[in-house]
Amino acid sequence: MTSEHFKKVTAAGLLVTIGIIFGDIGTSPLYTFQLILKDAGGASRDIVMGGISCVFWTLTLQTTFKYVLMTLQADNHGEGGIFSLYALVNKLSKKLFLPTIIGAGTLLADGIITPPISVSSAVEGLGGVKGWETTIVPGNHLVIGIVLGILLALFLFQRFGTKIVGGSFGPIMFVWFVMIAVLGTMQIVQCPQIIAALNPIYGWRLLVDHPKGFWLLGAIFLCTTGAEALYSDLGHCGKKNIQVSWIFVKTSLVLNYLGQGAWLLMQNKPDVGDINPFFSIVPTFFLIPSVLIATAATVIASQALISGSYTLISEAILLNFWPRVTVKYPTNIRGQIYIPSINWILCLGCVLVVLYFRTSENMAAAYGFSITIAMLMTTILMFFFLRYRQHYSWYLVIPILLIFATVETSFFIANAAKLLKRFMFLVFEFGLIFTMYVWYKARKINNRFLNFVSIREQIPLLKDLSADQTVSKFSSNLIYLSKANNPAEIEQKIIYSIFSRQPKRADIYWFIHIERTDEPYTLEYSVDEMEDDKVIRVEFRLGFRVQARVNVLFRKVVEEMVANKELNITSRYPSLKKYHLASDFSFVMLEKFLSYENEFSITENFILHSYFFIKHFSQSETKAFGLDTSETRIEKIPLIINPVSNIQMKRIAPRNSKNKYVS
Repeated sequence: MTSEHFKKVTAAGLLVTIGIIFGDIGTSPLYTFQLILKDAGGASRDIVMGGISCVFWTLTLQTTFKYVLMTLQADNHGEGGIFSLYALVNKLSKKLFLPTIIGAGTLLADGIITPPISVSSAVEGLGGVKGWETTIVPGNHLVIGIVLGILLALFLFQRFGTKIVGGSFGPIMFVWFVMIAVLGTMQIVQCPQIIAALNPIYGWRLLVDHPKGFWLLGAIFLCTTGAEALYSDLGHCGKKNIQVSWIFVKTSLVLNYLGQGAWLLMQNKPDVGDINPFFSIVPTFFLIPSVLIATAATVIASQALISGSYTLISEAILLNFWPRVTVKYPTNIRGQIYIPSINWILCLGCVLVVLYFRTSENMAAAYGFSITIAMLMTTILMFFFLRYRQHYSWYLVIPILLIFATVETSFFIANAAKLLKRFMFLVFEFGLIFTMYVWYKARKINNRFLNFVSIREQIPLLKDLSADQTVSKFSSNLIYLSKANNPAEIEQKIIYSIFSRQPKRADIYWFIHIERTDEPYTLEYSVDEMEDDKVIRVEFRLGFRVQARVNVLFRKVVEEMVANKELNITSRYPSLKKYHLASDFSFVMLEKFLSYENEFSITENFILHSYFFIKHFSQSETKAFGLDTSETRIEKIPLIINPVSNIQMKRIAPRNSKNKYVS
């Protein structure tokens, strides 16, 4: 199904949306209310009614109003997510890259808890099956083994894409939401007074009157942790389909939470121990099927998070926030990408989470801190979007900003209490944010060094060098890859490489430029002979699924030009020409290094050295463009930004024969 189909609301579009968008927030009833009861220290009527009230109004205010109704308006040509939002507002302030990278880094970091907590909470439900009480115990080796097995299989499957099973995501999640709605309704019918919990006064009383009232926000926040994904996955399903399907999803969620509350009220116990109210409302005969459906739903939720992480990193690469890494496209769908390095980083993180926390309850106690930061960063960017792109008045923007900033700051403070429980994640979060910051700032510094010159003005020099027999021929055909989007320009560093290093005499100078398209299999090229049989620019237009194997593609271009009699590649060396042997071809790749001839501030020095350290772990230019190393020469060029200029030296006379200085 193409993106065009998602511009209007259809049954198929709604089903796909339910399968892709709402996995994370849709599986939150598995653990949210259980943690609220644990943090509150009981299951009294006030705690149950207040907890349900807080959950309902959090879903209404944070998810419905902020994300479904407001943030989805900020679509960048149909795409959503914090980087898409940044692309809409980045020209309004040079400092907006900071909330962007903080939001992206924290969103990725806290995301490694979602698959473990979701899958663990589903598998632990088997403990309620008669006869399995002593076998399926949260945190024991069997449960941990099952959870790790499911997660490892999920990450191993990523390389094949989700096209094979993706068609089942919608139906499975639809069954899940129908199931939780029915289970909740069955309890509400028996205890209809629970509906009164939708009154916000119960939530207010819980937060104000309970000794731990404010700090319960840390657990309450878990009901909306998937809200950021609604915006991030905008491009996959479209705004209208998300908004309409949310009505069904929210109804199912609220009914289930009400059902859990109704069951607790009917127990009439101030303390229900470690019982998970979600599985407690499931009839005994349906417990195993419900666990299987829950497990399938949590796997889908995990898949959505993993796919979202790939998309986030892919956008970061395009916006120069992340080093170039291998990106693969296992299917024909634009949004379907696979990034091996990110896949295994997430996999390692999830395994460590399972081994460290062991139970879903412990994971939930450490979950949500970073998501609140990501939401706050989105709020900051949304302020600029609403005020300066949508031109909302100050009288409207300021109250909106204050409301969401107050709510999210409260959630953040409450979640800050979890910091010690999740200390191991700080290194991961800092590493992500640090990498993005360094890469972005270093690229900005690098741009001072990237200058373009008119290629037409260089043609006479290239002709003269090519004709100069006193200079040894470097190659018959010399090829450079150019980043210049303007066909009339060329990087100054390429001209420097040709003339100012070892002069590179060649019969023909080729400049290749690559442009990416949104179509999967676009494979087009154009040839501009800027100087007949001397200077040629080739531009490739490649689809996102076409590997940039420049060596192979360039050969094909040469073959077609020869066949069309536009080019003669017979060697021009007299000894080889008489045997009709083909000319030689050489690629030159320019690789920058940090020159010692620089004077930096302490900050710039740290950023650039960190940049070149990180660059060692990124994909090489040669590999990225599929060049045959036997025909490629890597040429190191110095990155000189602030050359040392204030050197003061005193000239003295040479020493005499007696090794004494003379004046």
